Amino acid sequence: MPIIIKFIFLSNFNALAIWPFIFLRNKELKNDDILLNHEKIHLKQQKELLWIFFFMIYFIEFLAKIVIYKRLKLAYRNISFEREAYLYECDFNYTSIKPFWSFINFL
Repeated sequence: MPIIIKFIFLSNFNALAIWPFIFLRNKELKNDDILLNHEKIHLKQQKELLWIFFFMIYFIEFLAKIVIYKRLKLAYRNISFEREAYLYECDFNYTSIKPFWSFINFL
């Protein structure tokens, strides 16, 4: 169940998944099935990596992508976890068939 917390978000983010919760900027986003599915994919990724390793890899990869792309948004969009989530966010069955550690295919 999504939790509404307005104050933790930067201006360009609407949601944040931290296993087992999905935090949303506002209550209207509870109806955004694609956004919620995107975040559910992140929850599955976090569970596969025992939570802490997800965030370690995410942060290290983000720093590396900033060096490569020199633009924050482009670096963010090219993190392997984000690439997988954006590609499959419209596939509402993906979390049930997602291969284990499939984010590796997006490195």
